Amino acid sequence: MAEPIHSGKARQSPSGGWLGQTVVHFVRPAFYLSQNWISRTGVVLATTTGITLVIGFAYALMGFQPNPYAGILLFLILPAIFVLGLLLIPLGIYRDYRAQRQKGTLPAAYPTVDFTQESVRSTVLFVAVMTAINVPIFVIATYRGTVYMDSTQFCGQTCHVVMEPEYTAYQRSPHARVACVECHIGPGAPWFVRSKISGSYQLLAVAFNLYPRPIPTPVHNLRPARETCEQCHWPERFSGDKLLIKTKFADDEKNSLTRSVLLMHIGGRDLDRKLIGIHGRHLGLVTYLPADSKRQEIPWISYRNQDGSVTEFASTETPPSADLLARGERRTMDCMDCHNRPTHTFDMPENAVNREMAAGRISPALPFIHKVSVDLLKKNYSSRLVAETELPEALRAYYRQNYFAIYNSRRTDIEQAAKALLYIYDGNIFPAMNITWGSYPNNLGHNDFPGCFRCHDGNHKSKSGREVTQDCNACHSLLAMDEPDPKILHELAGGN
Repeated sequence: MAEPIHSGKARQSPSGGWLGQTVVHFVRPAFYLSQNWISRTGVVLATTTGITLVIGFAYALMGFQPNPYAGILLFLILPAIFVLGLLLIPLGIYRDYRAQRQKGTLPAAYPTVDFTQESVRSTVLFVAVMTAINVPIFVIATYRGTVYMDSTQFCGQTCHVVMEPEYTAYQRSPHARVACVECHIGPGAPWFVRSKISGSYQLLAVAFNLYPRPIPTPVHNLRPARETCEQCHWPERFSGDKLLIKTKFADDEKNSLTRSVLLMHIGGRDLDRKLIGIHGRHLGLVTYLPADSKRQEIPWISYRNQDGSVTEFASTETPPSADLLARGERRTMDCMDCHNRPTHTFDMPENAVNREMAAGRISPALPFIHKVSVDLLKKNYSSRLVAETELPEALRAYYRQNYFAIYNSRRTDIEQAAKALLYIYDGNIFPAMNITWGSYPNNLGHNDFPGCFRCHDGNHKSKSGREVTQDCNACHSLLAMDEPDPKILHELAGGN
């Protein structure tokens, strides 16, 4: 009759065949040495988290979408505890082995595993079944964790305070259906690994409150736009001109409307037909040296001409220092140097109010609504919660005190305007991150920030006297400028 597992007798079991050798060399020592609190703790952790993960994954397969914090628990924390439990089992065995070896209490031969005992068979069966389950759980947990970390929900909502400004702007952008990783990481394993390494430090910065406010831009280690933006966009393709209509409202009582009409020569490059637009003139041809971390001051530029020669331009107002020329960041211009806020765009108050008025969400029929709206948006509120109360009430108070009849007759328009102003405010002002109007410059254009004029300011000249052009027609044709009813719009519409 086989001896009990804890009999302590050093009895050699038959070693005939592969199965017998396996039992002697692996099963018996593991069984004997796993009777310790560390290994047992590992079994409990692996079992409980494994069952929880199976249930959680089943919910996910049925379409259940956890909130960001539940997602962290299900896809990141629980898998980590699961793996920890699996690691504790061999750790406990090894620790027990070393302790007994040092004390000299290891048996000459490990006790026989008596499969005639119900408890032994149940234990072995349980271990075998759990091992068969644990392997796919580990694989699925790893995959699901990776997928979750690449999700827009994880990027935008997990670190709520830090990412709230960027995530809010992202949701309102033309790229709102494009996943964050498509632009911030792009295809391929190298940049995926690099992003996760970078993300480890960012996680620590958030956990220990080490991040700056606001988050500085541009991101200096961002992947080149040719490997991300140009997976969808083709800037070198010659696509002709783009009609741009800018609507403005004045600060007078009638909110006088004017429009500017421009024909933007965005182009591309078609050398066979000698057609070159803005994109064709810049991409891959310009190298520059910024004097500041935000790349708003550019004292030195080099341009590769069509014949292959290179012309260097230096600012006559703020010439580059010798140290900057020797050690500065020489950057080849790509999409992000002009389209630096392609998705995470923050407005200036005048532009935002103009857009809401043009869309009818703020009624131009309300006297002085443009001026009042801009003034209220520029006011310094102590918090977003305070703004949600004070801003609408201030708008009501203005019309109640100055235009009481209008306040009574157009109450709906006033309330709608208040909602539109809060929409603007909530998308651009984030006191917790020290973000206010103009915190993030937008390089597209030259009205609110230097933008194009960082180079096209008329002060960048080469040694031969050639200068970077400031000719407006090089980039756009001005068809109408601040006109109440531009004739060109009627002509384009087919009218008189």
